[in-house]
Amino acid sequence: MVSALVLMNVKRGSSSAVGESLAGMEGITEVFSVAGRYDLIAMIRAESNERLAELISGDIAKKEEVTHTETLIAFKVFSKHDLEAMFDIGIE
Repeated sequence: MVSALVLMNVKRGSSSAVGESLAGMEGITEVFSVAGRYDLIAMIRAESNERLAELISGDIAKKEEVTHTETLIAFKVFSKHDLEAMFDIGIE
């Protein structure tokens, strides 16, 4: 599994539409609307580098509303969420 964060700038007023569109793509697990230098951040978990490249260079970069991207490839992922899911036995 390959994980990456894609930081994006989008055209003014298109954050919600782009975010919703990206969130529906296979391999993109979450999209955050953020304040600061970037407008959106997409969390990608892909099965291979090739699929990661397709998502970033193809699907995301081809969106007309996306004006700039910066990709951060993760070497390791530390997530409380993942640990909780791994040890969850369904008792409430």
